[in-house]
Amino acid sequence: MPSSRRSSRRPYGTEPAPLDLDRALGNMRHVSDDDGEWTVRKVRTSDKTYRCPACSQEIPPGTAHVVAWARDAIGGEPAGLDARRHWHSSCWERRSRLRR
Repeated sequence: MPSSRRSSRRPYGTEPAPLDLDRALGNMRHVSDDDGEWTVRKVRTSDKTYRCPACSQEIPPGTAHVVAWARDAIGGEPAGLDARRHWHSSCWERRSRLRR
């Protein structure tokens, strides 16, 4: 049965703390670069093998990497999410240098 006492964590009548979206979304961040707007998520481990679009090498299971999708894709972010790609972290960081 719940206690009849109010919690002392937040005094009665005060507003709750604003939501920290970065914390709520986990390891996701938004990146704005010369090739568009991206959502990037760090992945610590996985069960599958993926192929990096930059170097065409496999990302073996258990390897930390990033997943990225375009926020400004044709059809909106949901279409970009459907076309997401798994990248080696180093390949993602140097992708802008590879395009030049």
